[in-house]
Amino acid sequence: MPKHFYLIFLLVFCSIWSVPKAANAQALIPHTLQLDPAKLEKQGLTLAQEAAQLAQFQQVELALPRARLASQLAPKNDKVWLLLGGLQLQTKEFDGAIASLKKAQSLNPKNGDILFALGSANFQQQKYQEAIVNYQEGLKLKPNDPEGLFDLGNAYFQTGRFPDAIAQYNQAVSQDKKFWPAINNIGLINYEQGNVAGAIKQWQSAVSLDKQAAEPLLALAVALYTKGERQQGLTFGEAALRIDPRYGSLNFLKENLWGERLLSDTKKFLELPRIQAALQQPENSSLPGQQPTQ
Repeated sequence: MPKHFYLIFLLVFCSIWSVPKAANAQALIPHTLQLDPAKLEKQGLTLAQEAAQLAQFQQVELALPRARLASQLAPKNDKVWLLLGGLQLQTKEFDGAIASLKKAQSLNPKNGDILFALGSANFQQQKYQEAIVNYQEGLKLKPNDPEGLFDLGNAYFQTGRFPDAIAQYNQAVSQDKKFWPAINNIGLINYEQGNVAGAIKQWQSAVSLDKQAAEPLLALAVALYTKGERQQGLTFGEAALRIDPRYGSLNFLKENLWGERLLSDTKKFLELPRIQAALQQPENSSLPGQQPTQ
């Protein structure tokens, strides 16, 4: 039983326990505990804040029960339902997430973030057309939101609408010059279309914005190695995998929208002895002094 439910139960139990014994033939007057709705809502919002803080540290399993209880104590707060829906998305509880997000939307139809979250729910279930509609509706409310523009670009990407995807990515970057994931994904499209030089330029730009971004660094490594710049490719590949070893998994790369051409070249790259050795080393966020060529 969650702690706060236990406290309420204990209060009720103690209040009943403290009722004086009735005299013979005297009618029993039950004692009813009066709960203050405002205090309960405040407690719910405190729980929601705790859940959000836990989620920031990837403690989803601890955050989720707090968010569930918060939604019961503060049922008219759309942000609480949005938080709950977001956490349910992280645990792949899609039906529950959509129900929570729909509840949030009913409370605040003008919250574009709710539509973006609904788009994410549909995207993760490969319902890309539904996701496109969600993202487009969300952008009507928040037209300059970089993440929303990026997400719409990803949905276009998955449906093969590459020019539309690139247009959305470029809009995202126009709103946030340091939004490297959009630049990275333009590189992914370029590579699949055979524009290796264009892809390399995009990935170099992404790495220059965030030298701890493992994805564009690994993509750059593969592209450079494949085109013959092997030493630089190996150096960048080792660095990328020390930053985030998850990128050594082809399944993980596919989840991040890497296409068949890049995956094929990456498979060969990951099988190289130096790269295999890098995957066996402890995670290390430090990059070598050498930087990508511009």
